[in-house]
Amino acid sequence: MWWRVGHEDHVGPDPPRSEWNCLLRAQGGREDSRSPCSRGRGVPRPACILVSAALKQGQVTPTELCQRCLSLIKKTKFLNAYITVSEEVALKQAEESEKRYKKGHSLGDLDGIPVAVKDNFSTAGIETTCASNMLKGYVPPYNATVVQKLLDQGALLMGKTNLDEFAMGSGSTDGIFGPVKNPWSYSKQYREKRKQKSHGILAGHDPKDSTTIQDPVKPFTLPSLTDMSKLCIGIPKEYLTPELSSEVQSLWSKAANLFESEGAKVIEVSLPHTSYSIVCYHVLCTSEVASNMARFDGLEYGHRCDIDVSTEAMYAATRREGFNDVVRGRILSGNFFLLKENYENYFVKAQKVRRLIARDFVNVFNSGVDVLLTPTTLSEAVPHTEFIREDNRTRSAQDDLFTQAVNMAGLPAVSVPMALSSQGLPIGLQFIGRAFCDQQLLTVAKWFEKQVQFPVIQLQELMDDCSSVFENEKLASVSLK
Repeated sequence: MWWRVGHEDHVGPDPPRSEWNCLLRAQGGREDSRSPCSRGRGVPRPACILVSAALKQGQVTPTELCQRCLSLIKKTKFLNAYITVSEEVALKQAEESEKRYKKGHSLGDLDGIPVAVKDNFSTAGIETTCASNMLKGYVPPYNATVVQKLLDQGALLMGKTNLDEFAMGSGSTDGIFGPVKNPWSYSKQYREKRKQKSHGILAGHDPKDSTTIQDPVKPFTLPSLTDMSKLCIGIPKEYLTPELSSEVQSLWSKAANLFESEGAKVIEVSLPHTSYSIVCYHVLCTSEVASNMARFDGLEYGHRCDIDVSTEAMYAATRREGFNDVVRGRILSGNFFLLKENYENYFVKAQKVRRLIARDFVNVFNSGVDVLLTPTTLSEAVPHTEFIREDNRTRSAQDDLFTQAVNMAGLPAVSVPMALSSQGLPIGLQFIGRAFCDQQLLTVAKWFEKQVQFPVIQLQELMDDCSSVFENEKLASVSLK
C-alpha cells in the first residue's frame, strides 16, 4: 500500500522483496502467510509489525536487518530504484539502534527498521538532487520534517530513491539518472504470463511548510473493520471514462461487489466538475512550478553554468542546462498563465474551478458517503518503449486523471494493489476519504488489502541471475505507474 503525502502522488507497484519474507517493505504491505515469522498464524500481518517484533525479541539485530537490505539493494541495482545508497549512514544508525535494544531503550516501533525516501526530500549531509542537474551535488544542511520524524523514531535511512525530475511526471522516466524499471516486469508472475497496529507517525504540521495545517494531530491506530453495515462506499460515475481499460473496470466492479456482499452500502455518486479537473490542475500546478523554481538561478546554490558574459546570460544558460525539457516546459506554461494580461483569465479562473471541484467532494461526503472507490490509473503499467511514445504532458494528463483532483480538494487518498492483470502486472484501486479522516480511510484500505490478498512479488530467480536477464534484454522494462 502506498500513501500519498502532501501534494506528491506515490502510486505504483510494491518494491521488490528479498528471499527473507520478514524483510521490511518501507511502503508497507502484508507478509506471506508462509513466512517463518508468522509462527503458524493464519492471517498475514503487516511487515513493519513483524520485523519490529522480531527486533524486540532478539530474533534479528538491526545490523543484520540493515545488511540484508543493503544486499537486496545491490542485487536489484539494475532496477535503477536508488539515486544514492547511504550505506555508511545506515550501518551507523543500525549500530546505535542495536545499543538501544540491548539497553532496553527502544525509541518506538520503527527503531531499527530500514526505510528509503524519495530524492526530493531534504536529508542533512546526504545529496538531494530531485533527479535534476540543477541540484546535482547539493547537500542540504537540514532534514525534511517527515525525514526527521522517521529518524527520531530510530528508522535506518538506506538511501534516496529515483524519480522524475522534481517529481514532474507519472512514470519515473524523466530524471537525469534514467528511468526506474518496474520490478513486476521481472517477476515470476509476469514472466510466466509472457511465455498490526502502529501509530500515523508522519502526520502533523510541517514547520518548514507554511501551507500545512497547524492543528495538532493525535496519534491513532487502525482498528479492525467488523461492522460493514455502517459503511457507505461511493462510486463516482464520472470516473467511468471511455479510456478506462476493461480489466480495470472489471476489478473496480468486483471491489464494489465485495464491499456490498460484506454488508456495506454501495451507491453511485456524481462529481460533476471532474472533466475540468485535469485542465485546472495543469494551470495551477505549472503556475506554482514557475513561482517555486524561480529561486534556481545559479546565484546562491545548485548548478551554475560557466558563461560570465552577463548576469542575464548566466541565469538563462544555468536554467537551460539545469532543467530538462519537461521542467522548462512547465515553467514556461506557468509564467504564461501568471502574466498580467493572462492572470485573470487563467490562474484566477482555475482557482474558482478548483473551489467547485472541492465543493463536489464536500457535497458527496455530506450526503452520507464515507469513502469513495475509484480506479487509480486507466490501465496496467505499460512497457517503457510504449510509455515514452507520448510526451510527458500527455502521459501525465492520462495517468493523473483519477488522482490529481484530491490534491486540489485537500483530501486524503490511498492506492491499494488489488490483482494482477492478464499480463501479470499489478492493478490498483484508489480510496478517497473525508478531509482529516485519515484513520477511517486507512482502516477501510487495510480491510480491503486483507481481503484481496495481493500476491507477493517473486524476484528470487531473477536476483540469482539478474545480470544475464538484463544484458540480453529478454524482457521489456515496464514503467512505474
